Amino acid sequence: MNTIIIDGKKIADDIKSEIAIEVRSMLDSNKRVPHLAAVLVGEDPASLTYVNNKSKSCHEVGFTSSVYRYESTISENKLLEAIDFLNNDDEVDGFIVQLPLPEHISVQKVISRIKPSKDVDGFHPVNLGRMLLNEPSFLPATPYGIIQLLERYNIETEGKNCVVLGRSNIVGTPISVLLSRKAKPGNCTVTLCHSKTRNIKEICATADILIVAIGKPQYVTADMVKKGAVVIDVGMHRIPSETTKSGFRLIGDVKYDEVFSKCSYISPVPGGVGLMTIASLLSNTLKAYKKEFQF
Repeated sequence: MNTIIIDGKKIADDIKSEIAIEVRSMLDSNKRVPHLAAVLVGEDPASLTYVNNKSKSCHEVGFTSSVYRYESTISENKLLEAIDFLNNDDEVDGFIVQLPLPEHISVQKVISRIKPSKDVDGFHPVNLGRMLLNEPSFLPATPYGIIQLLERYNIETEGKNCVVLGRSNIVGTPISVLLSRKAKPGNCTVTLCHSKTRNIKEICATADILIVAIGKPQYVTADMVKKGAVVIDVGMHRIPSETTKSGFRLIGDVKYDEVFSKCSYISPVPGGVGLMTIASLLSNTLKAYKKEFQF
């Protein structure tokens, strides 16, 4: 079997090129370009990297980008005031509050304070509720990225048995909803597995499409993968490496080298889903700018 590697970089670049063409048209018409902002609390290294990559991608497509940085000691009320400021700024089309937040701040309170029309991360209860009802909404960026990979690779999902490993509100639960609903891609029969699932290996081995977002390095091994399955690896972990300049390398939730030959399609780490998350964020910001959804 010839395994096809799902090239997240190529698809993300294609999406960014499509967005850049629209932005150039706005500039030619003397229109304001879309503006994406990020709120960053503290100095979490992964968060800093993500926000820097977001700013770089905004620059590549011609968006305005801004970052509001706060100390990890900021009070919850002060952070909510910052969100109100962005909610009321007509020059900001969409914004994200980078997670994780310090323990003294309620993530749910913060997310619920964001205007649904500016919630380009797709985490607000209104957007998640609309997604559940199959109504127009901002989709969470990583699940949206996975959907776009499946769509642009013309991977058939209808009637397929899909197993999702992990039930987080950021990836596992939303992608299980998106792939089960009446849509294309969609119409899967979905099983959502988690830490309390029994016979998890046997369930995974029945999957035509296996989406792995369990947060455990190289958790999925060859005996958990059906021959010909599509495997989407959402995990990302830094491990020490003597062969790289940085002293570390990235691996996913799937034991890639072992699983590769059993798959019809597989997404690598890095170079797979991670790059799609930012591309999806840009797509959502463009939709926010165009006011595609009425709230």
